[in-house]
Amino acid sequence: MCCDLSRSAPTPRDIGQGIDPPRESGTLPARPGLGLKPQHFDEILQRKPDIGFFEIHAENYFVAGGPFHRFLSQIRELYALSIHGVGLSIGGAAPPDQAHLRALRTLLRRYEPESFSEHLAWSSHGGVFLNDLLPLPYTNDTLTRICAHIDQVQTYLGRQMLLENPATYVEFQQSSYCEAEFITEVVARSGCGLLLDVNNAYISCTNHGRCAEQYIAALPLHAVAEMHLAGFSRDSDSAGAPLLIDSHGSRVDPAVWELYGNTIERIGPSATLIEWDNHLPPLSTLLAEAELVQNCLTEARGTNDG
Repeated sequence: MCCDLSRSAPTPRDIGQGIDPPRESGTLPARPGLGLKPQHFDEILQRKPDIGFFEIHAENYFVAGGPFHRFLSQIRELYALSIHGVGLSIGGAAPPDQAHLRALRTLLRRYEPESFSEHLAWSSHGGVFLNDLLPLPYTNDTLTRICAHIDQVQTYLGRQMLLENPATYVEFQQSSYCEAEFITEVVARSGCGLLLDVNNAYISCTNHGRCAEQYIAALPLHAVAEMHLAGFSRDSDSAGAPLLIDSHGSRVDPAVWELYGNTIERIGPSATLIEWDNHLPPLSTLLAEAELVQNCLTEARGTNDG
């Protein structure tokens, strides 16, 4: 299946003026979602665009009050919410930081989001927090450590978390699992769900010379509870081979749209976020991308019903 991206994108006037989107308790609706950005707070509350959910980065809300919480409280009354962590360092050598966990639990209790997710990566070591999501060797030791960390997080938070597949640029020779096998083991042993980032899958497989379709097919697709789409940038390595960078600063690439369409044809419609964190465009541009997601979801429903 290849999503029909040729349908005319909606104009700002056409997109959800005055519509209160549905809320589904306990699960994200199988609809498009957008990252919630402060540049768009006022416009969202004025227009109430017809999308399924918004997603925030947890660490941006680790304060007691202020304008971010004031706007989020109002938006949460209208929309389903996904909270996405970027600093828990699930793959780190040390257990998750207790202060970070406390702040996260406070945030989750405050807003009761339909989804909470984190990354298969590490981003801290020895009390130093790094502004990056770094890769892991896929070994038995890493598997044991990550499952223990996920168990600690899920027990402390009192809820399931989703684990996102990473975008990677290097691999470790000592890995004894391929990435899809490793994620399958983590999901089976820990009981966490899967946040399937289709853009990350395409980036990693291109960078490492693998088939993205086969990679996704090998994942525990029954555990997918949310999906991500984003734009990437192109570079090349020292040998001149393609190197894709997970930049989140442009429209979704046609190859990623095709991979996404094939994936939801396989697993059915799922809540799908458009991630756009850099070079942020007007809200109308994001809503146009969300409309393309809806086109794909509608096609997938027709395929599965048929």
